Amino acid sequence: MNIEPLLKALSDALAGEGPAVQISPDGSFALIPQAELGLPAGSDTEIAAVVLTSGSTGTPKRTLLSVDALAASSVGTAMALSGEGQWLLALPMNYVAGLQVLVRSLFAGTRPWAMDLSGGFTPEAFTEAALELTDKMRFTSLVPTQLSRLLRNPSAETLTVLRRFNAILLGGGPINPVLLEAARGAGLKVVTTYGMSETCGGAVYDGVPLDGVHLTIRDGRVLLGGDVVASGYLGNSALTEASFFEEEHHGEMVRWYASGDLGELDDQGRLRVLGRVDDVIITGGLKVSAAAVTNGLHRVQGVREAFVVPVDSLEWGQQVAAMVVASCSESELLQGAAAVLEPHLVPKTVVLVSELPLLATGKPDRRAILAALTEASRSA
Repeated sequence: MNIEPLLKALSDALAGEGPAVQISPDGSFALIPQAELGLPAGSDTEIAAVVLTSGSTGTPKRTLLSVDALAASSVGTAMALSGEGQWLLALPMNYVAGLQVLVRSLFAGTRPWAMDLSGGFTPEAFTEAALELTDKMRFTSLVPTQLSRLLRNPSAETLTVLRRFNAILLGGGPINPVLLEAARGAGLKVVTTYGMSETCGGAVYDGVPLDGVHLTIRDGRVLLGGDVVASGYLGNSALTEASFFEEEHHGEMVRWYASGDLGELDDQGRLRVLGRVDDVIITGGLKVSAAAVTNGLHRVQGVREAFVVPVDSLEWGQQVAAMVVASCSESELLQGAAAVLEPHLVPKTVVLVSELPLLATGKPDRRAILAALTEASRSA
């Protein structure tokens, strides 16, 4: 894939010398003049990129990322990873994680290598692309499903190229602790990340905010602030006002984004994401956290991935349902779940699959999963 024209357009935008860039799923891109971005009159903010949110929980939004926000994110990442280097692009460029691979490369002055995703993500294609990296400092960003595929009966060559990365950023969804332990046990330098399009991608690494990023929990909800926060949504001023605000923090005015995630800080001050605000399942009058069920299923032997949602139930109002990638049978899964979860947390509907349905970002396709589990619950 020839990404040179896109890199040139991004370089101009980041230098404040060109229009904002919006990348399409096929890798093509559009240039949007600053005057068409709906910024307040007299604003000196330069928008470098317009990025779609994943749309995993609703309609995708077009997020405005400024030059300053992307620069702050890039600097914070370089500090967290102890240096800059060459990046392997293994994610779609039209979403923030893929875009950031290109942006970080431009700020570092290095040439990214774009993996061929025309045939989907495969260990063979990833390994072939990773072998093209020539810098001593090497980085890539993956989602959990990709890392799971890479570590499922990996070849010696795949393990070798994975171990050469100075850091593998892993984010975009819940991470099975068994997968993380296996990756680190195999000698991979995995860094877990938390963030979203509205924070220029990952803003919290291994539970710790990047330099210059503020993190707080308010009414159980995760709030992120600082220079990495987006300028708002293109063409949606009402949602911008509902999601972003400015507030004094330790004597300075800080721009904040109120995420849709629940979280808490552990005794070391590290962020622990507990699931989405709208992921609470009310079944038989009891409140169930979808994230708590997912975490429990991840502890069952043989489970590689799990995605938990509520489905409607005449008897319970809602009931817990799960789509699971596992090497065990359904009865073994439920027995294992009963051993680690309270009875009302054990899924009443389970669908075993070889792979979760995914969005283009590599994240699980929530709506497709919900439709399949709803159908399964009706057929039970």
